[in-house]
Amino acid sequence: MGSPDIELLWWEGCPSTDRALSDLRDALADLGLGDAEIRMREIDTEQAAAAAGFHGSPTIRIDGADVVPAAPDEPTGLTCRVYRRRDGRVSPTPDPEDLREALRRGGSRAEVSR
Repeated sequence: MGSPDIELLWWEGCPSTDRALSDLRDALADLGLGDAEIRMREIDTEQAAAAAGFHGSPTIRIDGADVVPAAPDEPTGLTCRVYRRRDGRVSPTPDPEDLREALRRGGSRAEVSR
């Protein structure tokens, strides 16, 4: 499996950034990608949020694709993001299985492009 491009977008007012980073590192380790680089990108203005297509913190992108794509009508902005776990619970971070699935897809694309 190749190493995907991983980006965690966040804003200072989000209390879930550390948890999202920890979950992401755990998912990477589970897949044997513990050495993969995670780029942290702080979004600090409404203009930067609009330009980045930032629908709230934390947002995790693998090879440019949001792990859990936002609805087309979901506004951008400096806000906390809400995710729905696979078991139906609401969470401030993506479901760990969604992270692993996105990383597997990203790693497969990286392998094919070599």
